[in-house]
Amino acid sequence: MAVVLVRIDDRLIHGQVVEGWVPVFRVQRIVVASEPAAADPTYRALMALSVPEEVALEVLPVAQAAKALEGPGVAADRTLVLVAGPQEALALLDAGARFDSLNVGGLHYAAGTLQIGKAIFLSDEDMRALDSIAARGVRIEGRAVPGDTPVDVLSLMRTKA
Repeated sequence: MAVVLVRIDDRLIHGQVVEGWVPVFRVQRIVVASEPAAADPTYRALMALSVPEEVALEVLPVAQAAKALEGPGVAADRTLVLVAGPQEALALLDAGARFDSLNVGGLHYAAGTLQIGKAIFLSDEDMRALDSIAARGVRIEGRAVPGDTPVDVLSLMRTKA
């Protein structure tokens, strides 16, 4: 698959993704890499209802998603990969997926998190995972929708921590 965007968003599929990112990148396939979502048939069905019918949707455990992203014969599909958090993005890399940039779109407030952007709150574990991802040469940006100005997540982490 031709991965056009790997995005961290704790809401996975929602309006910003479907109305913002899908048309801008002319997405043909969405791969959601999430253990909880893959294990929940109701959640999978709700996500399927949320995407345009011309966009294929796969909701897979992380290891299966990594394999699906490198499968033969699917390189032409313009694919958006969604994960719920930095740990899943790191697990994708650990499982063999390859990507050179990562969009942090939405990680909402939870107790013990540090706000580094409008809708980006990071725990210590999130920051360690993002550091590990960056150490592998992946560029990390933060923005909610394509029209937003990208922010340097790593710089903001270091400034605010």
